[in-house]
Amino acid sequence: MIGRTRVRGVETLSLDSPATRNALSHALVAELTDALKQCDKDHDVRAVVLTHTGNTFSAGADLKDPPAPKAVTGLLQRILKLRKPVVARVAGHVRAGGLGVLGACDIAVASEASTFAFTEVRIGVAPAVISLPLLPRVDPRALTRYCLTGETFGAAEAARIGLVSHSAGDTDLDEALAPVLDGLRRASPRALARTKELLTAKVLEAFVEDVGAMTGLSASLFANPDAREGMTAFLERRDPSWVL
Repeated sequence: MIGRTRVRGVETLSLDSPATRNALSHALVAELTDALKQCDKDHDVRAVVLTHTGNTFSAGADLKDPPAPKAVTGLLQRILKLRKPVVARVAGHVRAGGLGVLGACDIAVASEASTFAFTEVRIGVAPAVISLPLLPRVDPRALTRYCLTGETFGAAEAARIGLVSHSAGDTDLDEALAPVLDGLRRASPRALARTKELLTAKVLEAFVEDVGAMTGLSASLFANPDAREGMTAFLERRDPSWVL
Protein backbone atom coordinates (compact mmCIF):
# COMPACT_ATOMS: atom_id res chain seq x y z
CA MET A 1 0.00 0.00 0.00
CA ILE A 2 3.01 2.30 0.36
CA GLY A 3 5.37 2.53 -2.60
CA ARG A 4 8.93 3.69 -1.91
CA THR A 5 11.62 5.16 -4.16
CA ARG A 6 14.71 7.28 -3.46
CA VAL A 7 16.52 9.76 -5.68
CA ARG A 8 19.49 11.80 -4.40
CA GLY A 9 18.46 11.63 -0.76
CA VAL A 10 14.76 12.32 -1.30
CA GLU A 11 12.56 9.40 -0.26
CA THR A 12 9.20 9.29 -2.02
CA LEU A 13 6.38 7.52 -0.21
CA SER A 14 3.38 6.86 -2.47
CA LEU A 15 -0.06 6.05 -1.11
CA ASP A 16 -0.89 3.10 -3.36
CA SER A 17 -4.39 1.83 -2.69
CA PRO A 18 -6.29 3.15 -5.74
CA ALA A 19 -9.19 0.72 -5.25
CA THR A 20 -10.16 2.64 -2.10
CA ARG A 21 -8.96 6.02 -3.42
CA ASN A 22 -6.14 5.86 -0.87
CA ALA A 23 -8.62 6.02 2.00
CA LEU A 24 -6.98 6.05 5.43
CA SER A 25 -7.56 2.48 6.55
CA HIS A 26 -6.16 0.94 9.70
CA ALA A 27 -3.51 -0.84 7.61
CA LEU A 28 -2.56 2.16 5.45
CA VAL A 29 -2.11 4.46 8.45
CA ALA A 30 0.03 1.87 10.23
CA GLU A 31 2.21 1.24 7.16
CA LEU A 32 2.70 4.94 6.44
CA THR A 33 3.57 5.67 10.08
CA ASP A 34 6.14 2.87 10.03
CA ALA A 35 7.67 4.11 6.76
CA LEU A 36 8.04 7.60 8.21
CA LYS A 37 9.73 6.18 11.33
CA GLN A 38 12.24 4.40 9.09
CA CYS A 39 12.93 7.61 7.15
CA ASP A 40 13.51 9.49 10.40
CA LYS A 41 16.22 7.01 11.43
CA ASP A 42 17.91 6.84 8.01
CA HIS A 43 20.77 9.35 7.79
CA ASP A 44 20.77 9.07 3.99
CA VAL A 45 17.25 10.53 3.75
CA ARG A 46 17.38 14.32 3.43
CA ALA A 47 13.64 14.86 2.84
CA VAL A 48 10.42 12.92 2.26
CA VAL A 49 7.94 13.43 -0.57
CA LEU A 50 4.45 12.13 0.18
CA THR A 51 2.43 11.47 -2.97
CA HIS A 52 -0.07 8.99 -4.41
CA THR A 53 -1.09 6.76 -7.28
CA GLY A 54 -4.40 7.27 -9.05
CA ASN A 55 -6.41 10.48 -9.20
CA THR A 56 -6.95 10.81 -5.43
CA PHE A 57 -4.34 11.75 -2.83
CA SER A 58 -6.67 10.47 -0.12
CA ALA A 59 -10.43 10.20 0.20
CA GLY A 60 -10.26 10.48 4.00
CA ALA A 61 -11.02 7.76 6.54
CA ASP A 62 -11.84 4.32 5.17
CA LEU A 63 -15.41 3.84 6.40
CA LYS A 64 -15.14 0.05 5.99
CA ASP A 65 -11.85 -0.23 7.91
CA PRO A 66 -11.43 3.01 9.86
CA PRO A 67 -8.25 3.64 11.83
CA ALA A 68 -8.50 4.40 15.52
CA PRO A 69 -8.45 8.16 16.24
CA LYS A 70 -5.20 7.68 18.19
CA ALA A 71 -3.61 6.08 15.14
CA VAL A 72 -4.50 9.11 13.04
CA THR A 73 -3.17 11.56 15.62
CA GLY A 74 -0.04 9.42 15.85
CA LEU A 75 0.47 9.69 12.09
CA LEU A 76 -0.05 13.46 12.07
CA GLN A 77 2.31 13.93 14.98
CA ARG A 78 4.89 11.69 13.30
CA ILE A 79 4.87 13.95 10.23
CA LEU A 80 5.15 17.10 12.34
CA LYS A 81 7.96 15.74 14.51
CA LEU A 82 9.94 14.07 11.73
CA ARG A 83 13.44 15.55 11.62
CA LYS A 84 13.28 15.64 7.83
CA PRO A 85 11.05 18.02 5.83
CA VAL A 86 7.94 16.34 4.44
CA VAL A 87 6.70 17.62 1.09
CA ALA A 88 3.23 16.70 -0.18
CA ARG A 89 2.95 16.20 -3.95
CA VAL A 90 -0.77 16.36 -4.75
CA ALA A 91 -1.96 15.47 -8.24
CA GLY A 92 -5.59 14.69 -7.48
CA HIS A 93 -8.42 14.97 -5.01
CA VAL A 94 -8.11 15.34 -1.24
CA ARG A 95 -11.03 14.86 1.11
CA ALA A 96 -11.66 14.93 4.88
CA GLY A 97 -8.91 13.07 6.76
CA GLY A 98 -6.56 13.40 3.80
CA LEU A 99 -6.54 17.13 4.46
CA GLY A 100 -5.17 16.50 7.93
CA VAL A 101 -2.23 14.62 6.44
CA LEU A 102 -1.73 17.47 3.98
CA GLY A 103 -1.86 20.04 6.79
CA ALA A 104 0.80 18.21 8.78
CA CYS A 105 3.28 18.32 5.88
CA ASP A 106 5.84 21.13 5.87
CA ILE A 107 5.39 22.03 2.20
CA ALA A 108 2.57 21.06 -0.16
CA VAL A 109 2.41 21.56 -3.91
CA ALA A 110 -0.80 20.80 -5.80
CA SER A 111 -1.60 20.41 -9.49
CA GLU A 112 -4.25 22.46 -11.24
CA ALA A 113 -6.49 19.37 -11.36
CA SER A 114 -6.47 18.92 -7.58
CA THR A 115 -9.64 19.52 -5.58
CA PHE A 116 -10.24 19.72 -1.83
CA ALA A 117 -13.23 19.35 0.51
CA PHE A 118 -13.89 18.98 4.23
CA THR A 119 -16.75 16.51 3.82
CA GLU A 120 -17.13 15.46 7.47
CA VAL A 121 -20.31 17.45 8.14
CA ARG A 122 -21.99 15.68 5.22
CA ILE A 123 -21.63 12.30 6.91
CA GLY A 124 -22.63 13.54 10.36
CA VAL A 125 -19.24 14.12 12.04
CA ALA A 126 -16.74 16.97 12.43
CA PRO A 127 -13.09 17.47 11.35
CA ALA A 128 -11.96 17.06 14.95
CA VAL A 129 -8.60 15.27 14.81
CA ILE A 130 -7.51 16.78 11.50
CA SER A 131 -8.13 20.28 12.85
CA LEU A 132 -5.01 19.90 15.02
CA PRO A 133 -2.44 20.70 12.28
CA LEU A 134 -4.84 22.82 10.23
CA LEU A 135 -6.09 25.44 12.70
CA PRO A 136 -2.64 27.07 13.17
CA ARG A 137 -1.87 27.10 9.44
CA VAL A 138 -5.03 27.83 7.44
CA ASP A 139 -6.89 31.13 7.11
CA PRO A 140 -9.56 31.07 9.88
CA ARG A 141 -12.42 32.57 7.89
CA ALA A 142 -11.85 30.27 4.94
CA LEU A 143 -11.49 27.23 7.19
CA THR A 144 -14.77 28.13 8.90
CA ARG A 145 -16.58 28.33 5.56
CA TYR A 146 -15.25 25.11 4.08
CA CYS A 147 -15.55 23.02 7.24
CA LEU A 148 -19.17 24.11 7.77
CA THR A 149 -20.33 23.70 4.16
CA GLY A 150 -18.28 20.81 2.81
CA GLU A 151 -17.85 22.74 -0.45
CA THR A 152 -15.28 21.63 -2.99
CA PHE A 153 -12.54 24.11 -3.96
CA GLY A 154 -9.52 24.08 -6.22
CA ALA A 155 -5.75 24.33 -5.92
CA ALA A 156 -5.55 28.10 -6.38
CA GLU A 157 -7.96 28.63 -3.49
CA ALA A 158 -6.12 26.04 -1.39
CA ALA A 159 -2.92 28.04 -1.90
CA ARG A 160 -4.65 31.36 -1.13
CA ILE A 161 -5.91 30.12 2.24
CA GLY A 162 -2.67 28.39 3.23
CA LEU A 163 -3.83 24.79 2.92
CA VAL A 164 -1.09 24.19 0.35
CA SER A 165 2.14 26.12 -0.21
CA HIS A 166 1.85 26.43 -3.96
CA SER A 167 -0.58 25.74 -6.79
CA ALA A 168 1.31 24.59 -9.86
CA GLY A 169 -1.33 26.07 -12.15
CA ASP A 170 -0.65 24.93 -15.71
CA THR A 171 3.00 24.15 -14.85
CA ASP A 172 4.00 20.48 -14.68
CA LEU A 173 3.80 19.37 -11.05
CA ASP A 174 7.29 17.87 -10.95
CA GLU A 175 8.67 20.99 -12.59
CA ALA A 176 7.05 23.07 -9.86
CA LEU A 177 8.54 20.76 -7.20
CA ALA A 178 12.07 20.84 -8.64
CA PRO A 179 13.26 24.08 -6.97
CA VAL A 180 11.81 22.94 -3.63
CA LEU A 181 13.67 19.63 -3.71
CA ASP A 182 16.83 21.31 -5.01
CA GLY A 183 16.72 23.71 -2.06
CA LEU A 184 16.32 20.87 0.42
CA ARG A 185 19.21 18.93 -1.12
CA ARG A 186 21.46 21.99 -0.78
CA ALA A 187 20.63 22.48 2.91
CA SER A 188 22.53 21.10 5.89
CA PRO A 189 20.61 18.13 7.36
CA ARG A 190 21.19 19.41 10.90
CA ALA A 191 20.03 22.90 9.93
CA LEU A 192 16.92 21.48 8.27
CA ALA A 193 16.04 19.56 11.43
CA ARG A 194 16.48 22.57 13.69
CA THR A 195 14.62 24.89 11.33
CA LYS A 196 11.69 22.49 11.06
CA GLU A 197 11.64 22.20 14.85
CA LEU A 198 11.48 25.99 15.10
CA LEU A 199 8.70 26.31 12.52
CA THR A 200 6.50 23.54 13.93
CA ALA A 201 6.91 24.40 17.62
CA LYS A 202 3.63 26.32 17.91
CA VAL A 203 1.73 23.76 15.85
CA LEU A 204 2.98 20.93 18.05
CA GLU A 205 2.28 22.91 21.22
CA ALA A 206 -1.37 23.33 20.24
CA PHE A 207 -1.47 19.73 19.01
CA VAL A 208 -0.31 18.29 22.35
CA GLU A 209 -2.63 20.58 24.31
CA ASP A 210 -5.76 19.61 22.35
CA VAL A 211 -5.10 16.07 21.13
CA GLY A 212 -6.91 14.35 24.01
CA ALA A 213 -10.05 16.43 23.60
CA MET A 214 -10.11 16.08 19.81
CA THR A 215 -9.54 12.32 19.95
CA GLY A 216 -12.40 11.95 22.41
CA LEU A 217 -14.65 14.18 20.32
CA SER A 218 -13.90 12.19 17.18
CA ALA A 219 -14.69 8.87 18.87
CA SER A 220 -17.97 10.18 20.29
CA LEU A 221 -19.09 11.68 16.98
CA PHE A 222 -18.43 8.50 15.02
CA ALA A 223 -20.56 6.60 17.56
CA ASN A 224 -23.62 8.85 17.26
CA PRO A 225 -26.76 8.19 15.15
CA ASP A 226 -25.99 10.95 12.64
CA ALA A 227 -22.66 9.31 11.81
CA ARG A 228 -24.29 5.92 11.33
CA GLU A 229 -26.87 7.44 9.00
CA GLY A 230 -24.29 9.53 7.17
CA MET A 231 -21.89 6.64 6.59
CA THR A 232 -24.71 4.31 5.54
CA ALA A 233 -25.99 6.90 3.08
CA PHE A 234 -22.49 7.40 1.69
CA LEU A 235 -21.97 3.67 1.15
CA GLU A 236 -25.46 3.36 -0.39
CA ARG A 237 -24.79 6.39 -2.62
CA ARG A 238 -27.83 8.33 -1.43
CA ASP A 239 -28.49 11.55 0.48
CA PRO A 240 -28.66 11.19 4.27
CA SER A 241 -32.04 11.76 5.89
CA TRP A 242 -31.28 15.33 7.01
CA VAL A 243 -30.71 16.77 3.52
CA LEU A 244 -33.32 19.43 2.71
